[in-house]
Amino acid sequence: MELLRTQTEFDESLTIKIYLFQFVNYYTSIIYIAFLKGKNVGYPAKYLRIFGLRQEECSPGGCLMELSIQLFIIMVGQQALNTVVEMIIPVGLNWFNSLTENTGRLDNLKSTSEEEDLATAVKKPWIEDYRLLDWGPRGLFPEYLEMVMQYGFVTLFVTAFPLGPFFALLNNVFEMRLDAKKFLKYFRRPIPHRVPNIGVWYRVLDILGKLAVITNAFIIAFSSNYIPRMVYISLVSEDNTDKGFLNNTLAYFDTKDFEKGIAPLSSSYTNVTYCRYKDYRNPPWSPQRYERPTFYYEVLVARLTFIVIFQNIVSLVKVAVQWLIPDVPNALSDRIKRESYLTTQMIIKNEAKKAAEIEHMDGMLHGVNSPKSL
Repeated sequence: MELLRTQTEFDESLTIKIYLFQFVNYYTSIIYIAFLKGKNVGYPAKYLRIFGLRQEECSPGGCLMELSIQLFIIMVGQQALNTVVEMIIPVGLNWFNSLTENTGRLDNLKSTSEEEDLATAVKKPWIEDYRLLDWGPRGLFPEYLEMVMQYGFVTLFVTAFPLGPFFALLNNVFEMRLDAKKFLKYFRRPIPHRVPNIGVWYRVLDILGKLAVITNAFIIAFSSNYIPRMVYISLVSEDNTDKGFLNNTLAYFDTKDFEKGIAPLSSSYTNVTYCRYKDYRNPPWSPQRYERPTFYYEVLVARLTFIVIFQNIVSLVKVAVQWLIPDVPNALSDRIKRESYLTTQMIIKNEAKKAAEIEHMDGMLHGVNSPKSL
């Protein structure tokens, strides 16, 4: 059990836990499609099974297309729906509160003047503000969480859906105005608290930025055909083009080798000896039938090499940008140091002056209280 010392530590710990839960809820399906689905399913003669179940395969267009569609639904449809819901809920709650509020029983009033006084009091601005919705103990936490989750979608999977930042910008332009209206009309004024920065959210964003480099490198290397195509052009193609690349990605399979219960019961294709499927494996007439060919390992090495190079290049660019555009300009940093130095010198002079005055007063008191010489 956690026994945190301060309220700030408690809030940061709670923020991390809630964010991790939301991270799993929002990103699990995307991570599955991007990095797990269709990566190791076996082949028709021997499918990989876990608990007796075959692994899900990608569509003929590849998992990258499915990933792009999933991100489009989230960045367009889900964001628009969430924006509408965020506006409808405060309006509905305010309407419900207006039906249930009790401002006093008018039948017990003794005179018309009391009715007028009550009506005037009800219209006071602070009474109207009190009827608005309360922010609750977490305040603007849901708004921060929404923006951080959106930032994750934009950065972690931007290579699969390059239009994600554009749709995020459009959503934020509209939501900024709608949130301003919501905060002013339907919620009480939040109690301001002076804070130096956004706190633990900065660490979350920094980790997301570093994680985004890794995820995008793996998406390009393992979820797209970019690396296999480049390897094919460099090592296989005679004219250094991608002509014949699609045929190269399809392996041969002898229909006599189908796993039991896998072969189609009825088919419009008769007398078919060989079929093709998407994978890198030796043909059935090879001495090492259905084993991995040399080209598969060449592509794997190229993919891993690309990941290392990509991460180092992005890290180098990040360091260069941080050096060229520091958080605090050098001129401002020098002025801050100069101001701190002058403040320190002023404090030292004042303390020395006070010490001298105290010493002088002690000397005078000592002279007054000392016995006079005869």
